[in-house]
Amino acid sequence: MTSHNDIDFSHSSAAVEAIASPPAKAGAREWLGLALLALPTVLLGLDLTLMHLALPALAADLQPTSTQALWIMDAYGFMIAGFLITMGTLGDRIGRRKLLMIGAAAFAAASVIAAFSTSAVMLIATRAALGVAGATLMPSTLALISTLFADPGERAVGFGIWATMFGIGYALGPVVGGVLLEHFWWGAAFLIAVPTVGLLLLLAPFLLPEYRAPNRGRLDLLSVALSLAVMLPVIYGIKQIAKYGFALDAIGAIVVALIFGILFVQRQRRLADPLLDMTLFANRTFSVALIVLLFGLVAVGGTMLLVAQYLQLVAGYSPSVAGLWMGLAALAMIAGGVAAPLIARYVRPGFVVAGSLGLSVVGYLMLTQLGNDASGVAIVVAGLALAYLGNGTIAALGTDLVVGSAPPEKAGSASAMTETVQDLGVSLGIAVLGSLATAVYRQTLLDRIPDDLTDEARKAVSDSLWGASSVATELPDGLIEEAQAAFTAGFNGAAIFSAVSVAILAIITIVALRHVGSSGNTIEDATDD
Repeated sequence: MTSHNDIDFSHSSAAVEAIASPPAKAGAREWLGLALLALPTVLLGLDLTLMHLALPALAADLQPTSTQALWIMDAYGFMIAGFLITMGTLGDRIGRRKLLMIGAAAFAAASVIAAFSTSAVMLIATRAALGVAGATLMPSTLALISTLFADPGERAVGFGIWATMFGIGYALGPVVGGVLLEHFWWGAAFLIAVPTVGLLLLLAPFLLPEYRAPNRGRLDLLSVALSLAVMLPVIYGIKQIAKYGFALDAIGAIVVALIFGILFVQRQRRLADPLLDMTLFANRTFSVALIVLLFGLVAVGGTMLLVAQYLQLVAGYSPSVAGLWMGLAALAMIAGGVAAPLIARYVRPGFVVAGSLGLSVVGYLMLTQLGNDASGVAIVVAGLALAYLGNGTIAALGTDLVVGSAPPEKAGSASAMTETVQDLGVSLGIAVLGSLATAVYRQTLLDRIPDDLTDEARKAVSDSLWGASSVATELPDGLIEEAQAAFTAGFNGAAIFSAVSVAILAIITIVALRHVGSSGNTIEDATDD
């Protein structure tokens, strides 16, 4: 009998026996293993939103430029998105539990270094390292749930709990960050990982099974390098275009990314064991669901950052109070993730997703009406809650559509793709909407900065609202209010962009996913020939 801690699928007779016999029900050990996997899952959700409220305090200490501040926020998500597929493949080769434990230890070490960073560049580097480590945790936790639960019903419950715990971490990020900032310095937000990882490393060998794929091909390092050579230049190009317009370096970066993208696709098609199976994209449901996940999360990812800054720097709330308001709004994401699959049993998923996106459009339109004082908190919370509602719905149903539309033998690759596009979407949103809001801020404030300011103060005010807030005592009366009004104008512009883009996405969803029945079965051929 195969031991719990070393599952071996290399013998075909064992596979035949497993197919012939009914799947075993999970015992207490398996459910305790799921509870243990919930720890890194909550941690990943926390880390995606924890920094939003820490940014003003961090900016006052490290004095980052607006570009550096955006990289502090999104380097983590970019590196996660860049390495997810690679780490999922690596876990199959060296062992999923082993990769989880290695990645968790690296995550804790990088968190400690980030907490005591002494410069913006150092923090950007450690945030990137956190992203690489985080990329080992997400596919490992999902894959280990599949190993823990042989029964399909129990496995579905396990995935549901995983998604819920991620949503809880996502929602609690601003709350926990606010409380920590109220009593400690900004670096304390990173140290939460240390006790969490300690418990995981202590119990994982006893509660989590090991799994290695029976036919382990070699990891193609050139494909890994090509995937990063696609992602990083295109993100840089988008940031630069949003910030400075169609400059030569921005266009050049995107062209470079496209060239490497072509090389990446060509190599994947030639490899017998590719890093990413390109044939999956021939399925219309798979492709459209990924598009919905990507662009839906672009809007909400950037909005989270802007709301956190608005509540603190414009409305004047303390970090803890601002975090409580954001946490309250984020509960809608959990509600959407739980309710959407239940509704989709009776209503076609495409219509459920489109309806939730329509509600998100209403939320973004509400955010276009924000003013420059604390009276806008009701609009902020309601608008952000509707945005989160759409986020929870597309995360739940989008993942199900992507994985469900893939052949069973490719479900792991499909799962990695859903995680990749969701993280990339959040990070792109921070980059694109953050840069758009900054561009509007600068244009609005351009002619309102007096000539008698010192060069340092002028640079801080013209750079960003958090820069202006850091030198507020040096500014003449009324200028900080002008900066707040300029930031709000940028926020309004970003909300308009989000409303329009999400409305277009809702229409695409209705048209392209109408063939998916409420049972999850397609009623038309979803494969493009």
